[in-house]
Amino acid sequence: MKGWFQRLSTQNKLASIHNLHDVERLARRKLPRPIFGYIDHVAEDGRTQRANLSAFDEYHFLPKAFVNVAQIDLHTELYGKRYAVPFGIAPMGISALSTYQGDLVLARAAARRNLPMIMSGSSLVPMEEVAKVEGADWFQAYLPGTPEGIEALLARIQRAGFKKLVVTLDYPVPPNPDNFRRSGFSSPLEPSLRLAFDGLMRPGWLCNTFLRTLWKHGMPHFENNHAERGAPVISREAARDFSGRSHFDWGYLDLVRRLWPDTLIVKGVLNPDDAVRAQQAGVEGIILSNHGARQLDCTISPLQVLPEIKRRVSDIPIMIDSGFRRGTDVIKALSLGADFVFVGRPFNYAAACAGQAGVEHIADLLQREVERNMALLGLISLSQLDRTCLYQPTAGEVPQSLSPMHKSISG
Repeated sequence: MKGWFQRLSTQNKLASIHNLHDVERLARRKLPRPIFGYIDHVAEDGRTQRANLSAFDEYHFLPKAFVNVAQIDLHTELYGKRYAVPFGIAPMGISALSTYQGDLVLARAAARRNLPMIMSGSSLVPMEEVAKVEGADWFQAYLPGTPEGIEALLARIQRAGFKKLVVTLDYPVPPNPDNFRRSGFSSPLEPSLRLAFDGLMRPGWLCNTFLRTLWKHGMPHFENNHAERGAPVISREAARDFSGRSHFDWGYLDLVRRLWPDTLIVKGVLNPDDAVRAQQAGVEGIILSNHGARQLDCTISPLQVLPEIKRRVSDIPIMIDSGFRRGTDVIKALSLGADFVFVGRPFNYAAACAGQAGVEHIADLLQREVERNMALLGLISLSQLDRTCLYQPTAGEVPQSLSPMHKSISG
């Protein structure tokens, strides 16, 4: 009977989730204020976040009519694996505070839907457990501050069985913490009456996520930032080590390339010169990202620099994240040259709202949006997506015919 009620509850939750925006609204009601604040965080005044969203508005579609679109193929090959869709799950820290064993929830949902999930180095479940999930072979690392620490961490990642190492570059120092403080979040979380009150205000989360974790696993720790276990997630005394990266230069990426024998990808690139330098270091892929607007305010959107970086770095996969919420967003990025798209927060919110079923549900929603919009564009294959599918008007310009549209595109 209990299982029946749980399934009914999950079905009711899923029935209210019609798109990726819905899960954010539900998660706000589900999660304690500091946890939601951590996921929702953007740097300072949110200008980068607005840039991420407005970048999609710069491009309009040029659909083709009266095309047979009965069969749409979204399969995408990346690093020798054929995925069901051209998008995956971006790395997200402390997702085990969103839902019980959140990293495993995301990895299992990704395996069920045949899409990649990048495990975060700021996760609370040991990487060795997640690596046991079929297909879970992407790991994102924040490099330790010394060559010895880097070597030890990479050896651990390799022993765990990950084959694709994603090194985040845009984190030399932590972001401005003012918005974190406003939501009551710190890292680690400092015990206080307000923190206790925030947890009590969300009894479902308190019992099903936090107390369940304490009962079965003890206090969660940052498990994967280093070769050894890190600080507990709630502590009055411990301080999570964010230091030691401000001295990094390209020599450290060269070091990682020498140490890492498998696929090496860098994340957090926006400057075309950096993309070229990363390719020269021998990386096999680049993820264009501004950290989901979490790191530096007033930063350009990855979508805006995508065409130029693709022009200068054309023979390795160029992937992208930050701000993707609709199938139209995914299609625009692919049309501009992206080889793959990663989506973050909505999957975290979905896990908080409905566990693995929630993650699978929004993956299905996004897949159906891409399929539907491809059909409405008159296209049946991702290989047909290019700049000719888009129109980018100048200020105040209204398209009159195909000729000026194509002139605008080529220019």
